[in-house]
Amino acid sequence: GDKGREARDAGADLVGGDELVDEVIKGRIDFDAAIATPDMMASVGKAGRVLGPRGLMPNPKTGTVTNDIEKAVADIKGGKIEYRADRTGNVHLVIGKKSFEERALLENYLAVVDEILKAKPSSAKGRYIRSLVVSTTMGPGIRIDPTKPKGVDGGGAAA
Repeated sequence: GDKGREARDAGADLVGGDELVDEVIKGRIDFDAAIATPDMMASVGKAGRVLGPRGLMPNPKTGTVTNDIEKAVADIKGGKIEYRADRTGNVHLVIGKKSFEERALLENYLAVVDEILKAKPSSAKGRYIRSLVVSTTMGPGIRIDPTKPKGVDGGGAAA
């Protein structure tokens, strides 16, 4: 319908209704984000067992259940990511892909740390970020000292 056309025009990679939900449930589609209109949520909810554990279930709070599909697609395509702490205070998120240049990964990493520090509640006392570990999806983690922020400007390099 109209919302599907709007999503396609905005640059969505996959657009569909019930048939797309069925493909998601069967695990036939690989994707990084899901957006739904409120009227599709009854259908999308059936894919909760697949979407939920991956943190991909559309949610009005994060702007992924909306009638403004164009804005939601533009936000996600523009690199907007959602993050939240699990019950033990750990935050897991993607800062880039294998194809990204080192500088882009570093900028994303610094932006994430900055965002998390900005979100620190005033009631939180002591060291807010206790440890940082960076890894590939299934690779070993590399510890980073959170007390030594590294700048993006490496010195004499010309842009």
